[in-house]
Amino acid sequence: MDEIQSLMHGFGVALTPTNLVLMFTGVILGVIIGVLPGLGGANGVAILLPLTFGMAQTPGGATSAIILLSCIYWGALFGGAITSILFNIPGEPWSVATTFDGYPLAQQGRAGSALTAAFTSSFVGALVAVIVITFLSPVVAKFALEFGPPEFFAVYLLTFCAFMGTSKEPPFKTLAAMMLGFALAAVGTDPVTGMLRLTFGSTHLLTGFDFLVAVIGLFGIGEILLTLEEGLAFKGAQAKLNLKVVLETWKELPKYWLTSIRSSAVGCFMGIVPGGATPASFMSYGVARRFSRDGDKFGSGMVEGVVAPETAAHAAGTSALLPMITLGVPGSPTAAVLLGGLMIWGLQPGPLLFIEQKDFVWGLIASMYLGNIAGLIVVLTCVPLFAAILRVPFSVIAPIIMVVCAIGAYTVHNSIFDVWMMVVFGILGYFFKKLKYPLAPLVLAIVLGDNAESAFRQAMLLSQGDVSIFFSNALVGSMTTLALMLLFWPLLGWLVRRVKGD
Repeated sequence: MDEIQSLMHGFGVALTPTNLVLMFTGVILGVIIGVLPGLGGANGVAILLPLTFGMAQTPGGATSAIILLSCIYWGALFGGAITSILFNIPGEPWSVATTFDGYPLAQQGRAGSALTAAFTSSFVGALVAVIVITFLSPVVAKFALEFGPPEFFAVYLLTFCAFMGTSKEPPFKTLAAMMLGFALAAVGTDPVTGMLRLTFGSTHLLTGFDFLVAVIGLFGIGEILLTLEEGLAFKGAQAKLNLKVVLETWKELPKYWLTSIRSSAVGCFMGIVPGGATPASFMSYGVARRFSRDGDKFGSGMVEGVVAPETAAHAAGTSALLPMITLGVPGSPTAAVLLGGLMIWGLQPGPLLFIEQKDFVWGLIASMYLGNIAGLIVVLTCVPLFAAILRVPFSVIAPIIMVVCAIGAYTVHNSIFDVWMMVVFGILGYFFKKLKYPLAPLVLAIVLGDNAESAFRQAMLLSQGDVSIFFSNALVGSMTTLALMLLFWPLLGWLVRRVKGD
């Protein structure tokens, strides 16, 4: 098959000494980021993205840069389980469900079994998602080559509405965050007429708000400020993991093969939709508890209760890259950061990427297999070392992280203005967290706002202002209809509840 041949070529691109070193480096950095509450995959990728600018300009350097960043992501996915199980502190939002049974297992002296189950399940979920990407992405890319402005806008609309329909946050908060993102994306130059807008006479805003500066502030600084305010005290079980524990746990895991399959399916679906790793982990945990023979024991320390959320979270986190690569639409906040990085490097994600940058695409897909293998090796052998990081007071770690954020923001344009904007976005992110407004829709709108606007206005020019162009054929009409259904899904749910209540 063509996909297998292309994948073998991708392994040839990815399997170089430099890229192997970058894989393990990225995984180690990612695990550290996942272990530290207040950071996360999106934060780590955003903070370290400026370091790849020089790398991406060299021949083949873009592949090495994306391998480093994606492995940071894989490492963060693995690392979130460590604090969840040992300290009952989710290192990542999607690790919350892991604490339900992971921490009770650790309190029973089975921390090694819980960690082994979490890491192995994470690997399985990611592997399933990468296989889906390998065989599905070329099909989606070929299909997307037929897209014009109406189809692309329908895809963007579907993505925005999916956040409205699948978010656990109140719909109006999600809508408010997204509208603010659209407003920020509009600052600078009009993509169609070239006129300046919302610059208020500032020369610094001629090119708009830099996506990377906004993300570093919103995620990095905002999370650190909130974490410092809440205060953290790390108390938990000891991290003991040896070969005997690993092998005994591996003998037990085949009993939960059906749970792994269900969780992988849920994760892949939620990653592509995009629903996200966090709802995928909760949904998978609920499904596993419903269908398990020991469902009534969930929450008291069940290995199956660790397998389900970890499998789904990794499957969702990995499969979120499928729409990013094939359509240029990120399926998660981290995928949105990676999308911004590709654009900064001069690459345009979408169907043409498979034709114009074949080595890059298949090198990235091959590195997903290798990066997750590297991640499994690292976490199984170095858990005590990573857990020891938490002995350092967070009040010491936080200033170091903030300095790294400032350096990352400054290196984008070598401008102190960007550092101040990072602080402003950090304060905004802090208040968003305090008021429980979601950041993902805001980031998504900042990243895709210009592209969505351009596609919409081009479609309007083609149809001379007739909005029926978004229902002009079966493809664009079905996507637009589905988007509108998702947009009004919370309202429909509310009406159904009111009718049943009456």
